[in-house]
Amino acid sequence: MSKILVIEDEAAIRRVLLKILSEENKDYKIEEAGDGAEGLEKIKSEDYDLVLCDIKMPKMDGIEVLEQAKKLKPDTSFVMISGHGDIETAVNAMRLGAFDFISKPPDLNRLLNTVRNALDNKTLVVENKRLRKKVSKNYQIIGESKEVTQIKEIIEKVAPTDARVLITGSNGTGKELVAHQLHEQSSRSKSPMIEVNCAAIPSELIESELFGHVKGAFTSAVKDRAGKFEAADKGTIFLDEIGDMSLAAQAKVLRALQENRISRVGSDKDIKVDVRVVAATNKNLKEEIEAGRFREDLYHRLAVILIQVPGLNDRRDDIPLLVDHFTKKIAEEQGAVAKVFNEDAVQVLKGLNWTGNIRELRNVIERLIILGGNEITAGDVELFSGKS
Repeated sequence: MSKILVIEDEAAIRRVLLKILSEENKDYKIEEAGDGAEGLEKIKSEDYDLVLCDIKMPKMDGIEVLEQAKKLKPDTSFVMISGHGDIETAVNAMRLGAFDFISKPPDLNRLLNTVRNALDNKTLVVENKRLRKKVSKNYQIIGESKEVTQIKEIIEKVAPTDARVLITGSNGTGKELVAHQLHEQSSRSKSPMIEVNCAAIPSELIESELFGHVKGAFTSAVKDRAGKFEAADKGTIFLDEIGDMSLAAQAKVLRALQENRISRVGSDKDIKVDVRVVAATNKNLKEEIEAGRFREDLYHRLAVILIQVPGLNDRRDDIPLLVDHFTKKIAEEQGAVAKVFNEDAVQVLKGLNWTGNIRELRNVIERLIILGGNEITAGDVELFSGKS
């Protein structure tokens, strides 16, 4: 049920608005206020999906109501009601966060369409926030060790900038978590983060994947197609396993970084892009440069900030926190009650050799939860961990 507040000092217009809205949808819960001050007090005490607010009112005008309400309830959709001489003010209101404005006297179809669109927009805003919180929760960096604390501090300093970051570390250490946190804590967080696994794309297709292609560029290019760089415009592109990228693709990435321009395969037309590049690799790129498999100039373009993610064997003190985190997460995914790992079990896990790092630890924990008893013991770890 959508909850709507009508703030209008002219009683006749207020009655018309209430009648139109109540006839449009019987499920609308509609409240009214006769001036801006009264309306703001209602907004402070109640959550509304939509506020229809007149601009010129005694005690407090609609612009002031909008500004104060957006500070209190930023997700509330506002539609401003303006007289014919208030259009400039109404446009200014939209800059301050109003969804739209309608003129007096209100046109029926215009009013109802605006109300529907504003309510739909509120639903989308709330859903996007929910999904963003879910994504952010999925990409937490768990740990309080010195190594992890240093990484969190670097992210906090670097994320608000547009500095390029190269993340290094073995497979399974959580390099993608660092990349996601860099994006989530940046000013680009409302724009997309596009992930590209360079190792998973055949070398002959990597250029098309990154930069797109035009129709006829190659046999299977039956239509124009945008690439990942275009999709990430105003956001972040995460080039995972960049050490596996072909030299030809490296040259095009270098140009994109130098000029903020790309060209689709088969086209000589430049496309301007505004993209922050975060890259990751499990390889020693300096050795790859020596072997002629990686461009040194690209390395220096990418490695403005270097973040080395330690292996799990180098941060064993974080294992109890990781065990607790994965236990709760797996229970949530399976719709079950979280099992308990006793102290002896955790100590055994801390002493094992984690060549597969955090990814391997998560798999072992899931196996123990499935095969072990209600309380996971040291015996369960020795029996089911698969590690000798």
